[in-house]
Amino acid sequence: MPVLMLPELREQVWRANQALVRSGLVTLSFGNASGVDRAAGVLLIKPSGVPYDQLRPEQLVAVSLVDGLVVEGELRPSSDTPTHLLLYQRYPEIGGVVHTHSTAATAWAQSGRSIPPLGTTHADHFHGAVPVTRQLIESEVSGEYERETGAVIIETLERLGLSAAEMPAALVASHGPFTWGRDAQDAADNATALEVVAAMASQTFALNPEVQPIAGYLAERHFRRKHGPGAYYGQAPRPGSGAGGRS
Repeated sequence: MPVLMLPELREQVWRANQALVRSGLVTLSFGNASGVDRAAGVLLIKPSGVPYDQLRPEQLVAVSLVDGLVVEGELRPSSDTPTHLLLYQRYPEIGGVVHTHSTAATAWAQSGRSIPPLGTTHADHFHGAVPVTRQLIESEVSGEYERETGAVIIETLERLGLSAAEMPAALVASHGPFTWGRDAQDAADNATALEVVAAMASQTFALNPEVQPIAGYLAERHFRRKHGPGAYYGQAPRPGSGAGGRS
């Protein structure tokens, strides 16, 4: 058997895809996770249409960050690869991207509504409302559809002045959620968090249709205690370990 490139990243991306299953975020073969090695100029992504229970690390497809061409793998990469690729190209801080059709978050995307920050659970993960994109127009859908999906995510973040680090998620109107993070597992964790806050928001509006977003000072405190230079949530990294607590 030939030696495949990027074995550590391959294992990480495979585990991130499996994490989507364990978290109940995917059905059948819906969704995908990818990870990137910028030094190698390559992303690894789930192959198109392969059921998760049949997916093996060696089946992940290596795609060039420069032009999106397959550089290793016998299977076709996910049809969403151009979306992932454009996000990696635009945001160098991103190390992993996830797309799902998870029920609660997709319901918000289908409704065309952003998810407002109603409580501290939301504020722990997302700096403000999780945005929803505009609808893609017919020419965008009939052209390079998946690339245009990435473009409309970027357009939405930039229109709202949001950074990819502080807003690691977006809802594509009539489609579903995309999330990203420091690596593939972080992106999968953000997909899980997004589904939780989407479900909480739906239930909160059912109980109180007049509910207002969380107070700005409380939201800011919760976000900043986990993110940024003054973060103090979790455990500090051990000397020489280079790693700290997740969340």
